[in-house]
Amino acid sequence: MKLKNSPDQEVRILLLGLDNAGKTTLLKQLAAEDITHITPTQGFNIKSVQSQGFKLNVWDIGGQRKIRPYWRNYFENTDLLIYVIDSTDKKRFEETGQELAELLEEEKLSMVPLLIFANKQDLMTAASASELAEGLSLHTIRDRIWQIQPCSAVSTEGVQVTADILSQRPAIIYFNYRLNKNEGLNN
Repeated sequence: MKLKNSPDQEVRILLLGLDNAGKTTLLKQLAAEDITHITPTQGFNIKSVQSQGFKLNVWDIGGQRKIRPYWRNYFENTDLLIYVIDSTDKKRFEETGQELAELLEEEKLSMVPLLIFANKQDLMTAASASELAEGLSLHTIRDRIWQIQPCSAVSTEGVQVTADILSQRPAIIYFNYRLNKNEGLNN
């Protein structure tokens, strides 16, 4: 992150979730790109997006089971973790919950604010964000600020909330801590 008064406050965002959750579609929508031809991410995509005074450097990492062990290679210097869930794929809720729980145990992601997108809310079979929050026991998260946001990456409904979580007071405190730590000024 850059200093608060700089023109572009850079934020490193890690975009994770199981395969087919809608991560790449979400990223392309944030970048105002065409979403008609989306293929599963093999490896990673990086995009820089301007949003409400922030320069968001978003790292979209593939969610296939064989790629997930490599997620930890991208944890360093993460300012915000976005976890995307396919709200219609009830058969994989347990799996996505386990992956999220493992991420929250990672030392390099300690205290990093968490934004969960409950994606595919435009579909009739989607579980609500509150159902997902309860099923994933999100209320037990105490070591970071978190938010769950219902969204549809296809229609963009609910997608433009990223800057909201960045401007919350605990997030600002965290970012200032990171900034001072990185500059060797941590008291």
